[in-house]
Order: sequence, then C-alpha cells, then structure tokens
Amino acid sequence: MAAGGRLVLLAAALLGSAGADRSYTIQRGDTLWSLARATGVSVAQLQAMNGGPGFQLRAGEVMRLPDGTGGAVMATPPALPPRAAPSTAARVFQRGQAVYYGGRRDARTAMTAAHLSLPFGTWVRVTHQRTGRSVVVLINDRGPFGVPSRVIDLSTAAARQLGILGEGVAPVTLSLMR
Repeated sequence: MAAGGRLVLLAAALLGSAGADRSYTIQRGDTLWSLARATGVSVAQLQAMNGGPGFQLRAGEVMRLPDGTGGAVMATPPALPPRAAPSTAARVFQRGQAVYYGGRRDARTAMTAAHLSLPFGTWVRVTHQRTGRSVVVLINDRGPFGVPSRVIDLSTAAARQLGILGEGVAPVTLSLMR
C-alpha cells in the first residue's frame, strides 16, 4: 500500500466515528503534538483528556483521543509509525480476576502481564468489567499462581492504566488481539 494510502487509513482510524472518545495504543515514536494535530485538538486538550498536564506518552499504554468533531481535520495527517500491537480484538477469551505485580521488563512496552497458558509474545486486551477501561498488554511471564479465579497478573503500569492499584484485585475480561 502506498504511503498516502496508509496516511488516509491512519487518519480514518484516529478520527473514527463522531460522538465518542476512542482509545489508542501509544506506539514508539508517537508525540503528543502529532497525535493532537492528527485529531484536530491542542496538546493541552489532549493532556486534559488523559489526566492533566503531567500526562506523558509511553509505548504500549492506552490513551483517550477525541471523537474528531472538536477541531479542524487536516487534509494530510502526519505520518505515524505502524502499530506494534495488533489493532482488532477477537471475542472475549477469558473472564476472571486481575491482580498486579512488579512485572517483567520488556524492551517493547511497559504494559506487560503474566498468564498461565498464553504463549509469550501474545497481545491481550484487558478490560475492567466495572469501569470499562482497557489496556493492551504483552504476555511475557507466567502466573498468577494459587487462586483459580485470578486469570492475569498485570505489570504496575498496566494496573495503573486500568485504575486497579487501589483495588488490588479487579474483575476483567481478556480478549486476544489479532
């Protein structure tokens, strides 16, 4: 596909349908400026949507993007790197409890997790059942052990993104990414 075609597809993905904020998995090389410009809002507005002026981009984390109706849309959006994580989720793979631990480091993302049976390198969308917040994590460790209802151990960064640091344990669904 030509570079121009990829830009059009990226713009469509970022702008999506009007009326609802969307989530976006941050990729290596993304900048607040390029994402703000592609969605037609200011950097300050983008930061405000994602926790305030201290918000920083971290590859692998999920952030909120505007619905595309808040500002002018550029005819030619800036080029963004291809997504490292797959972009579409399959049906729900598993339901249970998520817990968090320190996590095993990975050069590609801080959003990692441990699962008992999924192959290492599998990308999984974890969705908090009560809040609807979700995060895409990379399976790079084994666990959780001991409690059958616990289906995934999240890294601290992933647990923070889901908002479960205070809860410790939360009901989640797991969807395999394609």
